[in-house]
Amino acid sequence: MLSVLIVAAIAVAIALGYRTKINTGFFAMAFAYLIGCFCLDMSTKEVIASWPISTMFVIFSVSLFYNFALVNGTLEKLARYLLYACRRFPGLLPFALFFAATIIAALGAGFFTVLAFMAPVTLLICEESKMDKLVGAVAVNCGALAGGNFMTSGLGIVFRGLIDTAYEGSSTSIDSFSCSALIFVASIVFSLILIAGFRYIPRANRHIGEGVTFEKPEPFTAKQRTNLNLILVMMVLVLVFPILHIILPNAELITTINSKIDVGLVAILFSIIALFLDLAPQKEVIAKIPWNTILMICGVGMLIQVAINAGTIDALATWIGSSLPVFLVPIAFSIVGAFMSFFSSTTGVVCPALFPLIPALAASTGLNPMVLFACTVIGAQSSAISPFSSGGSLILGSCSEEEERNALFPRLLFVGVPCSVALAAVFNLVLSFIL
Repeated sequence: MLSVLIVAAIAVAIALGYRTKINTGFFAMAFAYLIGCFCLDMSTKEVIASWPISTMFVIFSVSLFYNFALVNGTLEKLARYLLYACRRFPGLLPFALFFAATIIAALGAGFFTVLAFMAPVTLLICEESKMDKLVGAVAVNCGALAGGNFMTSGLGIVFRGLIDTAYEGSSTSIDSFSCSALIFVASIVFSLILIAGFRYIPRANRHIGEGVTFEKPEPFTAKQRTNLNLILVMMVLVLVFPILHIILPNAELITTINSKIDVGLVAILFSIIALFLDLAPQKEVIAKIPWNTILMICGVGMLIQVAINAGTIDALATWIGSSLPVFLVPIAFSIVGAFMSFFSSTTGVVCPALFPLIPALAASTGLNPMVLFACTVIGAQSSAISPFSSGGSLILGSCSEEEERNALFPRLLFVGVPCSVALAAVFNLVLSFIL
């Protein structure tokens, strides 16, 4: 009965957040307090301690560092240079948009930021190049998501934190870096297949690129070049030791250094360097920290921790493992993730709710937990193009005219979403057989 109450509380928190436009995290915190203290007899200190401090710190510190490049225009100019590089191959514009969005997001701009400044540019390019706007929307949305999934970027950092949290107190463990690397690679492959389908199957897209003009962007300023170099140095620093540790797991020195490298703490050090170099005003950089996302993720995390204490997560994992054939479990996670993400946030709601199920479910079914994590993310992100989700809504908001918006809305909803979700289910099934 208590497990049913907790599941209902999670659903109600999501529904209230969607209907009222109030941050879902606030409702989740309230339910965590009421259920934890008055139904589970947890102390108030225990409920407060369930706030995921490490996840919050990493999101805060990483976004703080990358906001310097956002404020001073480094990331936007880099995106324009990447598109300019495609001037001799206009027919490959959808893939150029995808890789431009991927690289910018991987460098730390994050999903929302990339879409915010690339969606308007993409729609203009679609007009000039005779490209279906649905193709452009899918390309830039997939790129922002895939790049965001990179191990040191915003979404990748969140996934690593949630994976580590899911295995806290478990008798088994998993390398969250390797897991997030699989998510990143899988999302790249899935996105390229999806974009290729939208690009080459419809006959209307055969004339993409005819008549398009590319203007060369202004050169990087001194501050922008410095900022770009700083980002590259940080990425090398936080990637090289985890990779070396995977290649040389028995090297004591590498193991020791790798255990001391934390992307959040490294980001704070580099943020201080950026401040000393005066790469952007401190006030503007701090103002762009995604507090709304932090509150959502941490608030839902509190409620999920209460569910773990109540045994709800283990009960759900047992039910899924015993009720479905093993080969259907990855598809189930993919479709459930897509359905939840249709109305809510992948990082704020879907992954915090589903990731804790995976360790116990993988143990009971023998499935590779890395595959289940990847299936959950790809499934959830497959419906992000929905007009009711973050990606679709940002793209529609970039339409210059109401007529354009009204024409694109049903195409996103009735063509983009079904094709993406269906491909994600098939892709995840194949992935589960390969790994």
